[in-house]
Amino acid sequence: ASAWKIHLPFTLGLTLITFIPGVAYTPPGTDDKAWLSLFGITTFQPSELLKITFVFTLAYHLSLVKKHINKPSTLLLVCAHGLSPVLLITLQGDNGSALIFLMIFLVMLFVAGLSWKYIVGGFVSLAVLIPFIWFFVFKDVHRRRFEIVLNPELDPLGGGLQQIQGRIAMGSGQLFGKGLFGSNLADNVPYVHNDFIFSYIGQTLGFIGCIFTVLLLAAICVKILFIARMAKDDLGAFVCVGIFAIFFFQSIINIGMVLVVLPVIGVTLPFLSAGGSSAVASFLAIGAALSVYYHNKQKSIFDN
Repeated sequence: ASAWKIHLPFTLGLTLITFIPGVAYTPPGTDDKAWLSLFGITTFQPSELLKITFVFTLAYHLSLVKKHINKPSTLLLVCAHGLSPVLLITLQGDNGSALIFLMIFLVMLFVAGLSWKYIVGGFVSLAVLIPFIWFFVFKDVHRRRFEIVLNPELDPLGGGLQQIQGRIAMGSGQLFGKGLFGSNLADNVPYVHNDFIFSYIGQTLGFIGCIFTVLLLAAICVKILFIARMAKDDLGAFVCVGIFAIFFFQSIINIGMVLVVLPVIGVTLPFLSAGGSSAVASFLAIGAALSVYYHNKQKSIFDN
């Protein structure tokens, strides 16, 4: 658990570097300043590594204060820990990653034993704040994305183009798809290789391929929850719950964008979307879950 003293300064430092003027790399078609250019050859997104660090540090924090989690002073410090990276990543302009950080925090906090009075109070506060967020926090582009979910034809050549083309590409695969190696597959879908990879899966592997992909991701999530359940200590359980939240919500949001039930927000599909940073973070997360499994399996052997 003390390893956080090593990886937190490293991952947080890399993320903070993106705020230095002229250092961050902004990919074409976005205004997010969340990437670093590596030797002019490739790009790297530090927040992906920070995501894993966040799971470890929050799990360690919660394991120390679990018995007093509903004490106001304790809960206030936990919220400061949990919401700090959300604010940091939001300032980068990467709202998709910030949303994932928020979901990780909320799920881990819930599992730690947060009182229902806080949960109900949170929902009531959110309901009250929604109008304020809509009119005073969201920019026009954000409101437009929600409006497009309700009516993609509202801006078919602009904000709605990606989701319209993605849905067409996915539906064209019908039941079994057009095959992986055809020509001109999903060429008209912007960013099909990362944010809209699910539309490519639908076109090439069809409905059957989409169902298989969803089941495979669901199996990974369920297995991680089983590992969390078998963990002999709170730290291991919280780590697995945080990893589950990463995969579950990234999958839900990414697939929801393609199905036009959620607005486009720029979230990758674990293990499938292009992007070295996302792939590295996903495999590190799986490695952490396997570590929890291995150490608890060893304990159970010795216990017998």
